[in-house]
Amino acid sequence: MIAIIDYDAGNIKSVEKAVIKLGYDCVITRDKEVLKKADKLILPGVGAFGDAMERLNEYGLKDVIKELVVDEGKPLLGICLGLQLLFESSDENPGVEGLGLLKGKIVRLPEGDDRKIPHMGWNSLEFPKKSVLFKKVVKGSYVYFVHSYYLKAEDEKIVAATTEYGATIHAAVEWGNIYATQFHPEKSSSVGLRILRNFLEA
Repeated sequence: MIAIIDYDAGNIKSVEKAVIKLGYDCVITRDKEVLKKADKLILPGVGAFGDAMERLNEYGLKDVIKELVVDEGKPLLGICLGLQLLFESSDENPGVEGLGLLKGKIVRLPEGDDRKIPHMGWNSLEFPKKSVLFKKVVKGSYVYFVHSYYLKAEDEKIVAATTEYGATIHAAVEWGNIYATQFHPEKSSSVGLRILRNFLEA
């Protein structure tokens, strides 16, 4: 069973639909006991870093996520804001602590050259290393992004995919049992479903 962590994130239902389409049992929950029983966890998200961390704290989910992912080794996939929350902090809301599961900075996309922010649209991926998430996904595949902030990982060994949008964006990470994408696999057509399937089958 796949548990989608419920902290009132906007893209929860679309993630649920994609998981069900791939043939997996799925539950949207913030119940600790249900999360404990899940085979894998998904942390979705759209919106502001600070608001999201406030809700995770309010619902007691920050400690639950750390316990299940760090102490018990349960696989976790962060999506969009869900990727950013895995890190220590974000320039979007200075002073707000993230989950701190991985090290790196969340910084604002650079303006200029008629680039629109937020970045909304399809960008192609490059793969600096072999990874579980991108098995059977060809270099240059396009996926769908919606974001104003992006990850600069402290250790590039965790970076599984990059894209360019005025800067080199660390578009996906993979480290041990932690996986995350800045883009939305649930909105990225057959390529996105392949990426989701790779996580669910891992």
